[in-house]
Amino acid sequence: MRKSTLAIVAAALLISASMGTRQTFGLFIDPLSAERGIPLAVIAFAMALHNLVWGFAQPFAGALADRYGAMPVAIAGSVAFAGGLALAAVASSGLLLVLGLGLLVGLGVSCTTFGVVLTAVGRLAAPEKRSMAMGLASAGGSLGHVVLVPLAQAVTDLHGYSVALIVLALVAVAVAPFGLLLDGRGGEAAADEVLQAPPLSEMLAQAIHHPGYRLLTVGFFTCGFQLAFIATYLPGYLILCQMPVGLGATALALIGLFNMVGTWACGWLGGRVRQQYVLAWLYLVRAVTIGAFVALPKSGPLVLGFAAIMGLTWLGTVPLTSGWIAKVFGTHHLGTLFGICFFSHQIGSFLGAWSGGVVFDLTGSYTLVWVLTAAAGLLAAAVNVPIKDTSTPGLAAAARPS
Repeated sequence: MRKSTLAIVAAALLISASMGTRQTFGLFIDPLSAERGIPLAVIAFAMALHNLVWGFAQPFAGALADRYGAMPVAIAGSVAFAGGLALAAVASSGLLLVLGLGLLVGLGVSCTTFGVVLTAVGRLAAPEKRSMAMGLASAGGSLGHVVLVPLAQAVTDLHGYSVALIVLALVAVAVAPFGLLLDGRGGEAAADEVLQAPPLSEMLAQAIHHPGYRLLTVGFFTCGFQLAFIATYLPGYLILCQMPVGLGATALALIGLFNMVGTWACGWLGGRVRQQYVLAWLYLVRAVTIGAFVALPKSGPLVLGFAAIMGLTWLGTVPLTSGWIAKVFGTHHLGTLFGICFFSHQIGSFLGAWSGGVVFDLTGSYTLVWVLTAAAGLLAAAVNVPIKDTSTPGLAAAARPS
């Protein structure tokens, strides 16, 4: 089996464990608040903090992977992730919950998802197949959404949420060895780029002054805000709407199922259509879907339809965004450059996860944040349209079109 194929499989499993586990966090909000007496705002802060830590740590994790390879970074991240989940399972106070779900989980996710494992796939793939390879790895990573959300719900129903968190910690440990299949040196295409790439300091300066990179970063902020809010509060919102308790877990699992198709499709499209145009349409579809969901009377078919459409657009931004960066700047510093862009995504995630809890505590409703989430999608669609994917003169020799 080719090295790139093994890397795609390994990346998919690592992303599945990390992103699938994160998708379950909304199931634990009510039990943590009811059984341990931790205020909802504190729980929301812990879940929001892991997004912020993830974003802050991502450029450093990406830089370490750029220099030493993805393997040691991914393995260390799996261990940190498991430790954070285990601490949350036994946490008796808000502080311990923040340390577990906030700090350790954030560090773990930064080392086991896109900025590390997906960029390893990008280095190994040929330039003309890079967007597709990243899309395949991201799509495979959605398997965790489909499997782990119902698993966590089932274990919680039978044995309680603490046992469910321990089971998720064991999953994180179990996938750690797949980090051995991620070769940080990359293939021949990446080796050629290493010889031509400018130093990191010069590349960072070029990226910061590239208008397209700045606009891409603004759009990515919106993605983080939308996904964090929906993943965290959709189950509770549906309960407030008098929907069945298990419908939230079903909707989250359905998002993961359709995300497998949507992410693959976005990766495929990104190799044939300019990535920024696909991103603009993706954000527009999200905005319209969210607006319709909030405005229409709630019913089972509406919830399932909403979950399906959101799943089709869920993580398609990742191969498109990373593919654009690789196309313009090359792959030698891809982990670092994607990590910086992703920090904006995670600031949005922090605000999306935290604002839901704060607004609900103040108003008893999530409506205001739903409206902001739809409006942000329109803004993101608008800023992606004028993005150009041409390199600046100083980068023309280092960046290769995908």
